[in-house]
Amino acid sequence: MNAVLAKNWWSLVIRGIVAILMGVAAFVWPGVTLAALVLLFGAYALLDGIVSMIGAVRAVEAHQRWGALVFEGVAGIAAAVITVLWPAITAFALVCIIAAWAILTGILEIAAAIRLRKHVAGEWLLALTGLVSVAFGMLLLVAPVAGVLAIALWVGIYLLVFGVLLVALGIRLKSVGPAAAQ
Repeated sequence: MNAVLAKNWWSLVIRGIVAILMGVAAFVWPGVTLAALVLLFGAYALLDGIVSMIGAVRAVEAHQRWGALVFEGVAGIAAAVITVLWPAITAFALVCIIAAWAILTGILEIAAAIRLRKHVAGEWLLALTGLVSVAFGMLLLVAPVAGVLAIALWVGIYLLVFGVLLVALGIRLKSVGPAAAQ
């Protein structure tokens, strides 16, 4: 798995940059309507799911573990499909979908970090990304009736932190790429 992660460092950087851009968008337009927030989340979840599925295909080709990547990819794509099929979804339902996705993604990232620690220094970035995801999901579950503006800002904060951590992990993996491939 370490060689696959090191070889595909760029996919983490891309996911991180997309998350950062979407986080900035949530702050630039804080008055985002619920429909726009649904589309924003759906687009990110779809892209995140597709990138995870690409990572799974590459892991299969390298005879590495791929199950967690497929599960994360399916979760992201399913979250995107649900948000697009029901655009009039209530704020409460949207909060629950985002919370469940963030918690599930966070747990899978923590599990990946535990496996990665045997191979690469700096795995704490992935574990921290997972903890941020779980904490964000739990925060949403604790306050599900918060206003749309607060939810947009929470999503923006989450995406910025998540994106920065993914970019840092991708850069770290790029720097250890040749050593990890051995």
